[in-house]
Amino acid sequence: MWQETNNKLYRAFEFKNFAEAFAFMTRVALLAEKMNHHPTWTNTWNKVEIWLSTHDAGDKVTNKDKTLAGAIDLILKA
Repeated sequence: MWQETNNKLYRAFEFKNFAEAFAFMTRVALLAEKMNHHPTWTNTWNKVEIWLSTHDAGDKVTNKDKTLAGAIDLILKA
């Protein structure tokens, strides 16, 4: 579940292994590029952490972030 803290949406994801985590990141990267809205994220082995905020709105959470978060959730369900 996404949490809003420090003017960012945050969520951690855990996968079976690095390959699954990287495949997820690839799908998110393609989506983010299409939406022209790019996350801040980290990956350590099977864990991916994502922070969303709109940089050109003063690093605050906007509808762009909420839309991307919802789309990322849909990737997980697919």
